[in-house]
Amino acid sequence: MCLPPPNVTGTLHLGHAITNTIQDALVRWHRMKGYETLWIPGCDHAGIATQVVVEKRLWKERRMTRHDIGRYAFVQEVWNWKQSKGETIYDQMKKLGSSLDWSRACFTLDKELSEAVTEAFVRLYDEGQIHRKNRMVNWSCQLQSVISDIEVENISLTKREHLNIPGYQDKVEFGTLTSFAYPLVGKDEEIVVSTTRPETMLGDTAVAVHPLDSRYQHLHGCSVQHPIDERQLPIVCDDFVDMEFGTGAVKITPAHDKNDHEIGQRHGLPSKSVISRSGVMENVGDTYAGVKRFDARKLVVEDLKRLNLYRGTKSHAMTIPICSRTKDVIEPLAMEQWFVKMEEMSAMAINAVKSKKLSFVPEYHEKVWFNWLKDSQEWCISRQLWWGHRIPAYQAYNKNEGCKKIIWVVAKTPQEALTKAAQTLNSKEEDIVINQDEDVLDTWFSSALFPFSPLGWPNQTMDLEKYYPISLMETGSDILFFWVARMVMLGLKLTNQLPFPKILLHGLLRDAHGRKMSKSLGNVIDPIDVISGITLEELHKKVEDGNLSPQEVQTAKEGQRKDFPNGIPACGTDALRYMLCSYDFKDDEIPMNVEHVQARTRFCNKIWNSFKFVTSHTDTAVQYNTPVGQSGDLMDQWILSRLSNMVEICHEGFQSYDLQFCTKALQNFWLSDFCDVYLEYSKSILNGEDADRKEATKQILCLCVDVFLRGLSPFMPYLSEELYQRLPIVDKAVSVCVAKYPDPADVPYRDRELEGQVERVRAIATHVLSVATRYSIKSKQLKVYIRVPPESHLNTPNLLQALQIVSRCQAVDIVTQEIPADCTVYHLDNKTEIGIILKGVIDVDMEIEKINQKLGKLGKKMDQLKKSSEKASKMTSQKQQKLQIEILETEEMIGRLRESIGELETMRNKNND
Repeated sequence: MCLPPPNVTGTLHLGHAITNTIQDALVRWHRMKGYETLWIPGCDHAGIATQVVVEKRLWKERRMTRHDIGRYAFVQEVWNWKQSKGETIYDQMKKLGSSLDWSRACFTLDKELSEAVTEAFVRLYDEGQIHRKNRMVNWSCQLQSVISDIEVENISLTKREHLNIPGYQDKVEFGTLTSFAYPLVGKDEEIVVSTTRPETMLGDTAVAVHPLDSRYQHLHGCSVQHPIDERQLPIVCDDFVDMEFGTGAVKITPAHDKNDHEIGQRHGLPSKSVISRSGVMENVGDTYAGVKRFDARKLVVEDLKRLNLYRGTKSHAMTIPICSRTKDVIEPLAMEQWFVKMEEMSAMAINAVKSKKLSFVPEYHEKVWFNWLKDSQEWCISRQLWWGHRIPAYQAYNKNEGCKKIIWVVAKTPQEALTKAAQTLNSKEEDIVINQDEDVLDTWFSSALFPFSPLGWPNQTMDLEKYYPISLMETGSDILFFWVARMVMLGLKLTNQLPFPKILLHGLLRDAHGRKMSKSLGNVIDPIDVISGITLEELHKKVEDGNLSPQEVQTAKEGQRKDFPNGIPACGTDALRYMLCSYDFKDDEIPMNVEHVQARTRFCNKIWNSFKFVTSHTDTAVQYNTPVGQSGDLMDQWILSRLSNMVEICHEGFQSYDLQFCTKALQNFWLSDFCDVYLEYSKSILNGEDADRKEATKQILCLCVDVFLRGLSPFMPYLSEELYQRLPIVDKAVSVCVAKYPDPADVPYRDRELEGQVERVRAIATHVLSVATRYSIKSKQLKVYIRVPPESHLNTPNLLQALQIVSRCQAVDIVTQEIPADCTVYHLDNKTEIGIILKGVIDVDMEIEKINQKLGKLGKKMDQLKKSSEKASKMTSQKQQKLQIEILETEEMIGRLRESIGELETMRNKNND
């Protein structure tokens, strides 16, 4: 496997931790199953994200921009950042217990990986899959760069709203439709158009109507007068126009709208850019020049009102394209950029899934895969950044002829570009001037090569032959199209193979409130802070040292105060890993609560203490007899059966990638079966005089611990290793991480019938303990009678002893006739009754009084719910049902106690007689 390379923008968060933990558990399992494993670590240069972080820090610390220090110096600043953060990320991975092959750690800007990126670009260009053309792109004014379609968040508004936009002090109004009139040239008429962006009317070059719209057929071939700059704009007919929308007439701004751009091309319209790359107005009159685009919106409306051409503004549903990184509104601009053609590669990726050569876990992602890929046509891979892989394309011209003829040349090296240019221009190399493209490639282009570029591609290396394709791609579902789809497409195109046969996707980690984790909310958690613990003050300090604005810092600190008022306690690596694998991570969303990790810490403590008990009774290394568990003791056979059950579930869970079943099975076995039952049962044997029974019990205890620790190892590598090294058994492996993972064939002890019998014992014990809890007494004060049929398995001495131990009562007797009259009787089912002597243990009259008080409170609650029943929601109805059950159970308690009093009174009368 290859680990999705984290961005070298800071430190890992819990989202990274769940990816690391899932992958590490799978790698460790395969390693313990005898597979040779290779898990490659790496870091991604993360072009946009890293540049933004370093630019913010440069401004915060020196009040300088990248342009102030120049490209070379800025790139050095980013490399310095990478050197400081890259090792931090690797240290975090190591503390998480990630068993990566650290000798192969790589960075996407390393020389070998950079050469692979250049090779991929040149090959795709030579095959006609990459080309340069002028088309509408998503421009981020904040980033000063193009971003791809899938880096745009489309925010849907249903009505008028005011939003915070970077670079604006006041909120900006969206969700409105403004109408204004264009006067017709040579006619005493007007044509009304509607727009959500009034400022773009300064760049209108036409008005479009549907050719079949009868309202405007008399205007075909006419023109309108632009009211502000007095240009004459043609009225064009186009089928794209929706006659039902607004007035049926549409303003056309080819330079700032994708659909308008296409209409403009169909009709040969000029394209007038009026919004610059900085987001201010350009190529307009003095009134608007240099004004921010959304401020210009207000000025345009004011001018239209002054000219009596304003026809109103109303609330209107709309979609706003937002840059996912800066939250700025995307500006559609027509620019020359480099694009990858997607049609052929998308078809190949779709066919790979349809032909079952590529599969998804969970399968429902297939539909999403098909829907996205069938609509993928082009991928813009140019980025106007300084940090990243420079595009291996060069502008070239003959210096003797000046810039009359400039061509683009794609080449692996400047010398190769010079040679190609000379051949194309029919000139000598010494007469050619070349300049490399200033832009860099989209980071996802280089990341898409990650399954094979660290293995030596494009060279045919031994590693590439041995380890490619990789076995499994596991990652978050949120980067299915950013990364996974592109790996599949470029892998198929460049290597003629699928880069992997299976894709395992986990959902998005959310906080305890179901919110997406965000630095500005203060809910982004460093896994090391969960492992080692951190105070609230230290959490605040981290926020203050980050790149958030003062307002975001305050919001984040408030969020931390609410969620972590006492900071985060130290939970340890194993508890964190175990918790992360306990979630059904294949769900779309995974709610993460740090308090749940603390519960797993207590589980770790329980494992440690129980292990100490076992080893305290083993003076020498235990040699297993073959077969184990032949003492004839039913409880020995039972615990081995439960051990087999645990192994079966873990085996199936790993095979189906349902790791939550594995963790649940391990925890249930250790706590409910091993500690609560067998460990308690074994104490009397270990403290007894029967040497053979003691030895047999020691063997079973050690076998259970041995198998459990090996089953636990992929999830808790540290604790399992520490205890495995201390485990006193003969012929164990040098390390638990290379010991054999438990296989169902190794523990063939499953006995479902016996498990059912012991489960019956536990059900009775649970009932006894609940009675003790209900009356706030210790169960060891209770004497218990069980009425069962003569043929019941409870007559077996081992099971009867187990029942007494598990229920922790004073004594347990089996009766086949009537339960003694001085018992309070509880009916477990048609065949089993439990009699408990409460005489002398509780004050019956006082208990009845307490229960009556409780019953009164419950009755009041029910009355309150019934009063609100007319407005009752489904939740209220459920509360009523729950309350009714509680009332019935409480009344039953009173009945039993009164019954007990009646029987005691009858006995007293008989004694008096």
